[in-house]
Amino acid sequence: MSEASLPASRADEQAEVQRRLEDDIIFGRFAPGSRLVEDTLMARYGASRHYIRQALVQLERTGVVRREKNVGATVCSYSAQEVQQIYAVREMLTRQAALMIPLPAPPELIAHLKDIQADYCRHADAGNLRGIHETNDLFHLTLFSGCGNPYLVRTLQDYMGYTLPMRAKNLADHAGLQLSRRQHDIMIELLGGTDSWALAQLCVDHMQYSKADYLARTAGTAASGRLAIAD
Repeated sequence: MSEASLPASRADEQAEVQRRLEDDIIFGRFAPGSRLVEDTLMARYGASRHYIRQALVQLERTGVVRREKNVGATVCSYSAQEVQQIYAVREMLTRQAALMIPLPAPPELIAHLKDIQADYCRHADAGNLRGIHETNDLFHLTLFSGCGNPYLVRTLQDYMGYTLPMRAKNLADHAGLQLSRRQHDIMIELLGGTDSWALAQLCVDHMQYSKADYLARTAGTAASGRLAIAD
């Protein structure tokens, strides 16, 4: 039975299991390379094996989980070279999209971003990690929509997805979150001016904290292989 054909209560329950597992992965509770053992996850979430398997399938499609024959499911882990390559593409796309935004930006775009930033800050103050993650992505997609090229924005969204396991953990990190908030505010200020290059450079610089943190976190585990989940 597909998720679309499930009764509402069961579909909600299945979606909640997926959200909780995704949160544990992207906010760093499960380290990159950790094995995702079904029995352990069933006990952790109080969920059936079917729901756990469906959650793993869905998260594999988003690039958060990797499933391999004779290995099972693991938290997606990237080599330093893969991280550099993925971010190189994302940085090029980001710079181009930012440079294409006409400045000063339309007042309605700036007003919309201010509203999203206010929600982002409220979630940050409340420690709502899921809210922080969702409003952060909404902020950037709304910003880049100003470039006027929906195909470029869609490609950027795909690469934001590729880097999700690398960057979302920093939204739970106080220093990383405070830096993100300050940089969002400066982006909004720059949209009201005429310096496209400053805006583009800030958008690229905005990614560097999470990139460096992921590389540092994975450097110590690269030689030891995949890790088991620790309760």
